[in-house]
Amino acid sequence: MSRSFTLLTALLAGSASFAQQDSIRTRQLDDVIVTANKTEQKQSTTGKVISVITKQQIERSTGKTVAQLLNEQVGITINGALNNPGGVQSVFMRGAASGRTLILLDGIPVNDPSQITNDFDLNLFSINDIERIEICKGAQSTLYGSDAVAGVINIITVKKDISKPFNVKATMTAGNKSTTRNNLQVYGKTGKLTYTGRFARLSTKGFSAAYDSTGTKNFDNDGYDGTVTSGSVLYQATSQLAVKAFTMFSQYNADIDAGAFADKRNYTIDNKNLTAGAGFVFKRDRWSLNGNYQYSKMHRNYNDNATIPGATAYSMNDYDAITQFAELYASVKLVKGLTLLAGGDYRFGSMNNQYVSMSSFGPYNSSFPDKGMNQASAYASLAFGLKGFNVELGGRYNNHSRYGNNFTYTFNPSYTISEHYRVFGSIASAFKAPSLYQIYSTGTEVALDPERSVNYEVGVQQQYKGFSNRIVFFYRDITNGIDYNNVSTPGRYFNFAKQEARGIEYEVTVAPTATWTITGNYAYTSLEEATQSRVNFKDTLYNYSLRRPKHSINLTTGYQFTKGLYASISGKYVAGRYDVGGYKKQDLFLDNYVIFSAYAEYKTSESLKFFADVQNFTNRKFYDTRGYNAIPVIFNAGLTFNW
Repeated sequence: MSRSFTLLTALLAGSASFAQQDSIRTRQLDDVIVTANKTEQKQSTTGKVISVITKQQIERSTGKTVAQLLNEQVGITINGALNNPGGVQSVFMRGAASGRTLILLDGIPVNDPSQITNDFDLNLFSINDIERIEICKGAQSTLYGSDAVAGVINIITVKKDISKPFNVKATMTAGNKSTTRNNLQVYGKTGKLTYTGRFARLSTKGFSAAYDSTGTKNFDNDGYDGTVTSGSVLYQATSQLAVKAFTMFSQYNADIDAGAFADKRNYTIDNKNLTAGAGFVFKRDRWSLNGNYQYSKMHRNYNDNATIPGATAYSMNDYDAITQFAELYASVKLVKGLTLLAGGDYRFGSMNNQYVSMSSFGPYNSSFPDKGMNQASAYASLAFGLKGFNVELGGRYNNHSRYGNNFTYTFNPSYTISEHYRVFGSIASAFKAPSLYQIYSTGTEVALDPERSVNYEVGVQQQYKGFSNRIVFFYRDITNGIDYNNVSTPGRYFNFAKQEARGIEYEVTVAPTATWTITGNYAYTSLEEATQSRVNFKDTLYNYSLRRPKHSINLTTGYQFTKGLYASISGKYVAGRYDVGGYKKQDLFLDNYVIFSAYAEYKTSESLKFFADVQNFTNRKFYDTRGYNAIPVIFNAGLTFNW
């Protein structure tokens, strides 16, 4: 075990033991959340495992990306978050594979049907546009449908408590690698109308995406330039009825390389996403009705002007996709302590692909004709709460246009023993529908069933004024997993893979004094996968999953020196893990690593803040993906102005 890992573990354990001495201060900490049951509720009234990234935490992460911020949360690995901007970012929650964590934008699912696993590109979000993030772990398909196998990540952009008719917030940041980050927000409330408009841009020359293992090939830097423009309006038509409309347009251009250890100087991607929609909320004393509609259009372009002798001289690969989502649900207080949530949703997705290339053999064209599929679901959940005991029981019926029907369920009890202790647990099932790419990858339709899983978890939470911590044990069993078939029908996907995941998640927050805070988390994830061997394609049982560490630790200590001056230092430990060694080669082991980061801010007034942050300030050489560079020292400094 490395010295750095031992140091981080000692600090984490020391923080908890120190805080025990402060436990006589007894103020209950209890966030208001919306993701657990689609309605506002105290976190103590649900047995679901919810983590909240607050607005303050986000504002102190201005030099990071959304993926980097999520990568610091317990039980979450974002592979690619610490690589060059614009790279692939795979979300692994509790060890589940990419596409098994559902991303929500203000409570509404977002995905890309042109991706193999249907997942959404986190590069299309700007951290400056986000007010808070709620992470709900465990099987959540009963309320949120397909893909919520390991959990959901709800990225919330809605501002609260707006009172003035006109407000401005601007952030300007510059750093090494010719990096600039700029954000402008205009928002306000006038009469019954609340509005928000935002613009954000990130530009950098970056560093080489691919790793030059020889150190002699002079790989070029791979730059990134992206913008996000969004707007929303909320109109309080009556005391009971509110209607809203929103839109977001994201786009980025990035240089990429040919692959692991392989440079390419004229290979770029151009990704775009347009999301727009509307909704309403109608509230009465004992019930409320919610409706939402969202339309999204995605475009991905890969443009390769080859610079490698003998390679294809030119190629262009275009992917287009459309999604539509509509939902209607109601929450009804039946009797004291008993609430019914019931609703339904409809999802549609379509995609197509066009490929063109030019080589010494002449031109080549291929296409993936426009294909679509839809799902319609009905769900219901009963929540009962009385004298510290809470329980949720729910189910979802899903009808899919390709494979037919399936059903999921949730049983989720919790009990508040005292103002300081709470126990909770759940048994819940989830599913992942096959993607359009998987169904039609060979040009003809392949019959695929949904992946199915069952998730079990149990935990204890302890909260005092100066100390709070939570420990969760989980087990997940995935069957009927969709995998690529290299043997009997090459080029096709089939229902074959299985995965078992066991783990522990521990989170702790310590406040030894009113000005000193220590937060930390530790995750242990043990994985077993039954799939085709990556060496000889025979049935094989692996006791690990690629790019997912068994152990990870995040630790941050922050101090409020004066009313205006705050500083923090963070450490991240990632244990060794395996990555693909190449075609028909043994997987290779990637070494563990520890990196350190620091942040400081100074507020001259409520309107002006100066800040600086540095990531990996020891310039540790490490790799999250074999053959690709991870971040060197990254420094940013800037200011935020509010009016």
